[in-house]
Amino acid sequence: MRTCNLITTACNQKNTSGTHECEITTIILGLSGGPDSVFLLHVLNHIQKQNPKIKIIAVHLDHQWRQESWRDVEFCSQLCKSLNIEFIARKAEELNLEVKFNGSKEELGRKMRRSLFNQILKEKNADFIALAHHLQDQQETFFIRLLRGASLSGLCCMQEIDGNYIRPLLGINKKEIIEYLDSSRNREARSNQIKYLIDPTNISPDYLRNRIRSNIIPALEQCDERFNSKFQTTLEQLNLEDDFLKSLAAQEFNNIFEQPTNSNPSLVKSEPSLTNSKPKLANSESSLVNSSHWLGNLKKFKLLHPVLARRVVLHWLIQEKLAFNLSTNYLDEIIRFLNSPRGGNHVVGQNWEIHKKACSFWVEKFKA
Repeated sequence: MRTCNLITTACNQKNTSGTHECEITTIILGLSGGPDSVFLLHVLNHIQKQNPKIKIIAVHLDHQWRQESWRDVEFCSQLCKSLNIEFIARKAEELNLEVKFNGSKEELGRKMRRSLFNQILKEKNADFIALAHHLQDQQETFFIRLLRGASLSGLCCMQEIDGNYIRPLLGINKKEIIEYLDSSRNREARSNQIKYLIDPTNISPDYLRNRIRSNIIPALEQCDERFNSKFQTTLEQLNLEDDFLKSLAAQEFNNIFEQPTNSNPSLVKSEPSLTNSKPKLANSESSLVNSSHWLGNLKKFKLLHPVLARRVVLHWLIQEKLAFNLSTNYLDEIIRFLNSPRGGNHVVGQNWEIHKKACSFWVEKFKA
């Protein structure tokens, strides 16, 4: 089964990254009580029984948006108890999380859940966070991002393995999940029945995702029965091209930027540059290299194609470990500053700014 193989692959990657093979792999599961997370809970429980080196911890966030939300907590608690799986529930008011509401309740909920999952990951010294996103979630995400003008990287959507996050169901059709769960209800033995909850907000037309789910995807499936398989093929191609551009951007980054002299060279990923020459810095600027930040060659940067320029800037900000809200407009704003004839500085975020002088540019913290 593809799902089991993905989980095994993630666990193997963890065990070959310097840890001892005898160590337990702990997986945090985001459990809402809905059909998708309940299905994944049973899949993980099956894997856990087959492999004693895997431990599952189910985590539920009570958003407190519905008066009866306590019933969801109770359902998840009883379900985990029946499977002998550790269960943790928290209320949104207990998170002590400062999140600016941007008008999207869905986005707010996602941020709260991520905050809780990451918190439990640290508390339990866990290895992975498993989410129950499936093929239709991937399709909905694609069209939401398409409508919002996403870049190629954005259209690549969710990844099966993304750092500590794993999404074992991304290649599975929602219909298959429901059919599996509902077929268990026809069994004579009541103990074999798999129950799940239905969130009434999932059918409300107030949410863009629901409108796409109810209108767009069914229409595309009706237009061509190959839609689901061809959609996956398209995503695979987009991801291949995105990986290639990321590699190209990393090469150009190394061609344009000088490594900070007080950084640890072993921590910097080395890529062969597209040209053999490294940027030549003027003597008056050479002292800037003796800092904790990367120093860019402005002349070489201005020669980049706009697509590569965006990716090089993104790679640069990630290398600098800056906190920022990624968007095409954000990257374009930085590029316009770097390409403009004026020098000076430009604010990047709350505590950072970009400096530009002569043929060089770099980032620094605000001076007190």
